[in-house]
Amino acid sequence: MSHRYLVMTAAILAAVGVSLGAFGAHALQDAVKGWGMTASEQAQCLGTWEIAVRYQLYHSLALFGVGLMVARRPCPRLSLSAGMMILGMLIFCGCLYALVLSGIKILGAVVPLGGLCLIAGWSVLAWAALAMDEAPS
Repeated sequence: MSHRYLVMTAAILAAVGVSLGAFGAHALQDAVKGWGMTASEQAQCLGTWEIAVRYQLYHSLALFGVGLMVARRPCPRLSLSAGMMILGMLIFCGCLYALVLSGIKILGAVVPLGGLCLIAGWSVLAWAALAMDEAPS
């Protein structure tokens, strides 16, 4: 993946994350009150939304950093790391957002797969960084 694509993707995902955070703090907070939930269930929904936003923003920043690393020294491992982070955000955050909005509980079972992708992305990034002083991969 090119560094421009990665930085652009990171910026878009961050902008969407900020937008979804604002939605969660305002519109969603008002909406869950009308969903017939207990106060505890409402708090759990909003907490789940906040976790999704937080992970999306953290990993958008990480993706931005990977994009800068690719600009310095392109490497297949960095591209793999970026791909795993993007996939992880889509699955982890996307399923949490969908879970809150739809109430479909089975989506909660898919979320750990996204978490594994995020962990893999960070692990491959460590592997790429370790190899950066070596010959190009």
